[in-house]
Amino acid sequence: MRPAGYRSGPAERSVLMPSAKTKLGNQGEIAARRLLESQGYRILECNYRCRYGEVDIVAMDGNCTVFVEVRTKRSESFGTPEESLSKAKQRRLTMTALTYLQACETPPTDWRIDLVSVRLPMGSGSPRIDHVKYAVQAQSDGC
Repeated sequence: MRPAGYRSGPAERSVLMPSAKTKLGNQGEIAARRLLESQGYRILECNYRCRYGEVDIVAMDGNCTVFVEVRTKRSESFGTPEESLSKAKQRRLTMTALTYLQACETPPTDWRIDLVSVRLPMGSGSPRIDHVKYAVQAQSDGC
């Protein structure tokens, strides 16, 4: 039993009930995975985390390792999903990708960072999904 006036903290609330932002992000990631799989990508991992940050999806496109950032929005009132990918986030994505690659027994030589933007309609309807290859330019041999 909780004491009178008890209020759950942010960490506890996120465990008990995901926020609207978390639900929106999850919907976008599911849509992105479906799109990538329909294009022949093989999903290796979701929500890879390290000390530098998180990559939403790690996948293979042929022999190329692809790190995918998913940006989901319902409205473009505060900019498009593509515009929300700041330089700081791009640096964190690059460092996270490099950390992942360094942990591989045989690191791939070809890799890139892509962006999948998902625009979910306010009511019913199909989402608009765009896939931008090489959204983040990093040191890579390219693929």
